[in-house]
Amino acid sequence: MSDKINSNYLETYSQIFSEKVCADYFGTKQYMGGQEIIQLTPSNQVNLMVIKNLFNLWKNDLEELKRNPYFDYNDYAVQESLKETMNVLSRAIKIQRPHFEPLLQKAVKDTVILAADPVSYFEQELDNAKPGQIAVYLKESSKYIKWHLPIWDILMEKAGLGASLGELKRALSANYDYQKDQLESPLNLLSPLEQIQPIDYEELLSLDTHQGGSAGEQKPAVEDEVEREEQENLMEDLPEQSQHKAAEGAQAIDPALAWAKFESEEYGYMKGSLKNLSESVGINQKFMFTRVLFEGNHDLMMHALKSVDQCDNFVDAIELLNQRFVAELNWDIDSDEVGEFLQLIFRKFDQKV
Repeated sequence: MSDKINSNYLETYSQIFSEKVCADYFGTKQYMGGQEIIQLTPSNQVNLMVIKNLFNLWKNDLEELKRNPYFDYNDYAVQESLKETMNVLSRAIKIQRPHFEPLLQKAVKDTVILAADPVSYFEQELDNAKPGQIAVYLKESSKYIKWHLPIWDILMEKAGLGASLGELKRALSANYDYQKDQLESPLNLLSPLEQIQPIDYEELLSLDTHQGGSAGEQKPAVEDEVEREEQENLMEDLPEQSQHKAAEGAQAIDPALAWAKFESEEYGYMKGSLKNLSESVGINQKFMFTRVLFEGNHDLMMHALKSVDQCDNFVDAIELLNQRFVAELNWDIDSDEVGEFLQLIFRKFDQKV
């Protein structure tokens, strides 16, 4: 579930929405067919999510069937037959209410998350793909994704070029930060759902991060607490640089190599796009950095961000990490988490030195 969305409210909302739709349709009919699903609700995205979830269930059943040790499911003729079966089944959908209502409820939840927190939704899509088959999975899913296509299309392009899962997630985060102001608002995207059941956006997005003040962008209590801690200078009693074990040699981050790497990739045009890291890092990233890089110490993570904000250039910031954090906290400098942390630092500075 997205960290930006009140999961309890969304669970209740999707249940009420689904009950209303199903009560209306199944009040006069026993089965739901494919054509009825496509036209079921005022939201085309919800309807497509139902189809997506339905065929994902079918694929899961097929994977279970393939574990049968008696037949060769990799045989070409079998593969072609399965494709034809899939086509036939797609024209013969026939679902009763007890089986359909959970599909619709999940479709509503997926739709709301896609609208309000596309990064979380797309990350989940990446995680759902099998290793080595990310590009194929995204291509299949593209039939059902109609929102935030500029970000989705970049993911598909990079997956097609063989980008790793970590690289795709970093590209997702970077491109969302760059394009978020141009994306259609959740209020516009979700307005068709309100024809069935009104949405309390203040309640739905009560855990959202602060990004500007429009509906769906309220600052969460955890962010307010972080600011209070900063204002009270709770980090002043942390050890000085001289008390830390500095990273050296292969254990240290090479600032020149890191700068060259990001400048040559899709982030090159984004250098200098962030002002204060302590205010720009998303809540999902803060949780990840705290857990993976700072041994669960949120205060230490915020201290690191504030320290980087005081640096004059990229090299100084990397040297600060090498002196205070890399060896002290035993960072794996080749990990995805360190790479994502460095990418944010790259985006803070216009110049390397």
